[in-house]
Amino acid sequence: MTAPPHSFAGLPDCILIRGVNWLGDAVMTTPALQRLREARPRARLVLLTQEKLAGLWQNHPSLDGLLTCAAGESPWAVAGRLRAEAFSTALLLPNSPRAALEAWLARIPQRIGYARPWRNWLLTQPLPPRPGQARMAKRSVREIRRLIRRSGASTAGAPVSPPPRASHQIHDYLHLAVALGANPEPLAPRLEVTADELRQTEEAFLPGKRGQAQASPLAVSRRLLGLCPGAEYGLAKRWPAERFAAVARAVVREDANCLWLALGGPRDWPVCEEVARRAGGGVLNLAGQTSLRQLMALLKLCRVVLTNDSGPMHVAAALGTPVVVPFGSTSPALTGPGQPGDPRHRLFSSDAPCAPCFRRHCPIDLRCLTAISADDVTQAVRQILAAL
Repeated sequence: MTAPPHSFAGLPDCILIRGVNWLGDAVMTTPALQRLREARPRARLVLLTQEKLAGLWQNHPSLDGLLTCAAGESPWAVAGRLRAEAFSTALLLPNSPRAALEAWLARIPQRIGYARPWRNWLLTQPLPPRPGQARMAKRSVREIRRLIRRSGASTAGAPVSPPPRASHQIHDYLHLAVALGANPEPLAPRLEVTADELRQTEEAFLPGKRGQAQASPLAVSRRLLGLCPGAEYGLAKRWPAERFAAVARAVVREDANCLWLALGGPRDWPVCEEVARRAGGGVLNLAGQTSLRQLMALLKLCRVVLTNDSGPMHVAAALGTPVVVPFGSTSPALTGPGQPGDPRHRLFSSDAPCAPCFRRHCPIDLRCLTAISADDVTQAVRQILAAL
């Protein structure tokens, strides 16, 4: 009997999954990995990811192995290492030419990914866009100005209704896994940290728990809350720092036992420091001081996290921590936290006619974010805390 195309008949079931390069996007791929593991329980699943994201995948139950590539490492160097692994299949989650080139240079027999004109010849199975797949195309400056002139109305912010489930980016990654027999039904992204990691992180950032005479502010607080005012993608995703500070100040004024942890990477330190300064107390800036695993543990320890649409937003939601998110240039329908419609989270978006524009920097006045008031966001934080 002749084997159908892409059946992998006669080949060892050793699958390379080429991971994506942004933290938030990586979290959104976890449902696809889980479904692939369910479909191929005996396969060897190995993820190739950037070194900066390796901690995210530590002891992940869907994976049998992890390979990393360094920043600046050439596709030829990566392919040389992949060739030694004798993969039968490469599932390419990014749409980049580089991801396809690495798999082609590594001589992996089956190479599956979304079709793109500049890389189709490198794939053995270029997949057409998923039915209902939304394009996150950036609006031009001319289009933004035209939409603003045409609207003529004031802009207001409001909580977001549950978005259409099928439009979310989770479905795009799942659709790739379906090509290998995975169940297309979406799951909520899930991450875990161990009890030992939580304890070790507490010991690292809570000196009072190690028997020291001088306890840190963390050690005496019973209610830890998270602030993530950064966004690596660009300023068009950043709610103003003074509004983060206003929310933090209002919550601490009502409950002095609350402590906000300002979290993020080294590049987020300045904006986290600005928020801490403007809040006038009750905010501890830990940005840039944690490993990725420690960041995950701290997000898990928080009762709620107030965050921009960012990598930490997705991580917190995947760990089960409720998030409150003001959206600006991006869309909660496409890249919102957790599984679409999760009632634990509070998402805000404005009715600005130019939003979402998907731009890194706003060419006008950032009205999509400034329309979202600190009072409304504070109320959302209060509601989550009251329900815990």
